[in-house]
Order: sequence, then C-alpha cells, then structure tokens
Amino acid sequence: MGSAGFVKETSGYVFNHTMLRIRDPKLTLDFYQNVLGMSLVRQLDFAEWKFSLFFLVKFKTEEEKLAFENLPADKKAEQTFSREGVLELTHNHGTELNDVSPYHNGNTEPRGFGHICFSVPNIQEAQTRFEKMGVQFQKKLGEGGMKNIMFIKDPDNYWIEIVEAKLM
Repeated sequence: MGSAGFVKETSGYVFNHTMLRIRDPKLTLDFYQNVLGMSLVRQLDFAEWKFSLFFLVKFKTEEEKLAFENLPADKKAEQTFSREGVLELTHNHGTELNDVSPYHNGNTEPRGFGHICFSVPNIQEAQTRFEKMGVQFQKKLGEGGMKNIMFIKDPDNYWIEIVEAKLM
C-alpha cells in the first residue's frame, strides 16, 4: 500500500462531495434534512436534460447555518463547492413515478458502492431517535460482528453507517 502521506502540491485539494442518484426528491430530501439534520444549500435544475441536483451539507451550529444563508448567491456557490462533506443528490425526472428505486445501492450483487457514514455524539440516543422516527435499519447496535456501529437506509436503500467516534 502506498505511503505518500502529505503531498505539498495537493494541499489545496478538498474532497468536496459524493453523489447519489435518487428516485423521489421529496422523500429523500425529507430523510436527509429531518432524519440526519442536513441543509439544502443549492439546487440546480436542468429541465432541458430532465435532471435536478440537490446539494446538502451538515452545519455544525445554527450560527454557521445563518452565516451561510446570509451570504450573497455567488459566495454561497463558492462555499458549497469548497467545503468538505457535501452530499449531492441527483434526480432524473420521472423516476419518482417508479414504484421502487431504479438504482443499485451497491450492497447486493454485483457489489460496488457500499455506504456513506455519519458520526454522532451518542450512538445509542441516535438509534432510539431513528427507531421512534420509523427509520429503516440494515443493522442495529449489538447485531453482527461489529456491535458498536449501525446502518440505516435512506428511501433509495442506500446504506448509511452511523458511528460514535470514541467507540471506534
């Protein structure tokens, strides 16, 4: 395995976002905003090509969110595309009419993409909250080989690992 470590020439590079294709933006935006507390910071609609992009971030504080909201539009775009941990949801218009998601979540054959991950301050409290909200679980705490992590599923059955950093 490579051991390049710090590469000076890439010091300004930022891992900005991960993109997931989604069937129904209403369902999926509700999930990421209300279950995981993300904020929609940018939406781009491409009617000619029949798709829309939704960019979500997880603000650390209410003050950070308000500061972002008060930025001029050009600065919001710059902030969105220069920060870490952005989730891009891509909706191909018409897929919401399907009964189920037409997209492969990567966790059935043939395997590929696996999951995204959120770190929470208290994983037991998070599991209790998810249970009360009716969130679909792939794996709860205490199940399987790794007892201190859980996996929930979004409306398109993408897996989301939930961890508590100090337990890792």
